[in-house]
Amino acid sequence: MHNVSHGLNDIASILSNPILNTDSYKASHYLQYPPEASAMFSYIESRGGRYGRTLFFGLQMLIKEYLCRPITPAMIDQAKAFFTAHGEPFNEAGWRYIVEQFGGYLPVRIRAVPEGSVVPTHNVLVTVECDDPQVFWLASYLETMLLRVWYPITVATQSWHLRQTIRAALEQSSDDLTQLPFKLHDFGARGVSSAESAAIGGAAHLVSFMGSDTVLGVVAANHYYNETMAAFSVPAAEHSTITSWGRERETDAFRNMLAQFGKPGAIVSVVSDSYDLFAALDVWGTELKQAVLDSGGMLVIRPDSGDPQTIVLQTLRALDASFGSTLNGKGRRVLDNVRVIQGDGVNPESIAAILAAMDEAGFAADNIVFGMGGALLQQINRDTQRFAMKCSAIRLGDDWHDVLKDPVTDAGKRSMKGRLTLLRNRHTGEYRTTTLPLEWDERTAESDWDDALVTVFDSGKLLIDVSLTDIRHRAHAHEG
Repeated sequence: MHNVSHGLNDIASILSNPILNTDSYKASHYLQYPPEASAMFSYIESRGGRYGRTLFFGLQMLIKEYLCRPITPAMIDQAKAFFTAHGEPFNEAGWRYIVEQFGGYLPVRIRAVPEGSVVPTHNVLVTVECDDPQVFWLASYLETMLLRVWYPITVATQSWHLRQTIRAALEQSSDDLTQLPFKLHDFGARGVSSAESAAIGGAAHLVSFMGSDTVLGVVAANHYYNETMAAFSVPAAEHSTITSWGRERETDAFRNMLAQFGKPGAIVSVVSDSYDLFAALDVWGTELKQAVLDSGGMLVIRPDSGDPQTIVLQTLRALDASFGSTLNGKGRRVLDNVRVIQGDGVNPESIAAILAAMDEAGFAADNIVFGMGGALLQQINRDTQRFAMKCSAIRLGDDWHDVLKDPVTDAGKRSMKGRLTLLRNRHTGEYRTTTLPLEWDERTAESDWDDALVTVFDSGKLLIDVSLTDIRHRAHAHEG
C-alpha cells in the first residue's frame, strides 16, 4: 500500500478523488446490472421524520466542490491501485472512457428543486440520470457523495422550524420583528465531527439566521453562495478570559470587557457564571451598573450552567430589578440596556419552553438570544428526516422500466418508481411527485402546475449558481 506512483500515500489527493468518494461495494456494481442496461435514473427524498417539511439546501456546495473538476488519469491510477489492493474489481475501462470522451467530466444530469424551497416529505427533491450506455451506472455510483446533502438539508430544516418558533414568540410578545434573524446564534463549530461539517452545517443554518460564531460556516456560505458576508458576530467573553483574572478579580474582568468593547451602539457578551452567577448579577446591577449605562452599548449576560428555563427567568428578574425595563405595545417587559444569551442546553424543546416561560412571566422575547451548539449541527443524522437515494428507473436496450424496492418487513422503506419529477401548483404552492413524461391535460398544466425541478448540473457544468440572498428570500417568502 506504499505505492508512491499511484499516490496512495497522499491523503489529500485521495480525499479529493471523486472515484474514491463512494462506498467500496459500488466499485463492483457495474458488473451486477442487466447486461442490456443502457441508462439509469435515481432520486433523493426525505421519507418522513421529525419535521413534515424540509428546506432544500446544500446541493450547490457539493456540486461545486466535487463534480465541477474533471476526472484525471492520475485519479484513475490511484483508484485502480486502491480497489485492487482493497479486494474489489475496478472498472478501469469505464473511467478511461469518461476521460477520453468527456474530458473527465461526468456525463450525468442532476435536476433539483430550487434551494430554499420548503417541500413536504415523501417528495422527490433531486434526480440523477445517466443515459450513456458505457457508464450508465454513474447515476448510482454518485449516491454516497450526493446523499450527504441530507446534512445541510436537515440543519437548514431544523433552523427554519426554529425560526418559526421564535417568530411566533416575537409576534406574541414583541413590537420588533426585525431582530428575528439574530435570535439563534450558531455555537456549533467545536461540537461537530470535522471542519467540513462545520462549513456545510454552519452555512445551512444561515438560510434562516444571520448570527454565527462558526467561522467556516460563514466562509462556506460566502464562497459557495456568492455572499460578501453571510453572518455576523460580536465580541464575547469565554470562561478563560474571565477566570484568568482570578476569582477575587472577577469584577475587574467584567470591567475590562466594558472598557474594551462597551461603545455606543455596540454589543458585548459576558459569560457570568464562572463562580456564582447570582453574585455576578448583583455586581452588574450595582458596582458596574453606571459603567454599563455610560458605555452606551448593550450588555448581554450569558449564564452557562443550571436548568436553562429556571436560570433564564432568574437572570431576567435580577436584571429587571437592577436595570429596569420598559413595557412594550404587547404589554411585555423589555429590559433596559441589558439582554441575556442562553447557550447551554439549547435545543428545539428548551427554546420553546424558555420562550413560553418568559411570556408567562411577562417578559418579551426581545430579552433573549439563543446560542445553539451540538443540537444545531451534530445531534441530527440521516434518519432525522429518513433520507434515501434510490434507483427508480433503468433503460434496458431502448425501453425504460420502473425500478422499486418494497420490503415486506418495512413499508416505510418502499421506494418510488419511474423517471420522476416534482410539480408545484402555481396558485396554492402545493407540491406533488409524478413521473415523466408528463402525461396530463395540457390546459390543466398551463393553468395550474409547473415542473418544480430545474437542471442544475449537466456533464461537468453547474447550470444554476444561486445566491444565499435568493435562497433566504425563497425560504421566508411566506412569513407574515
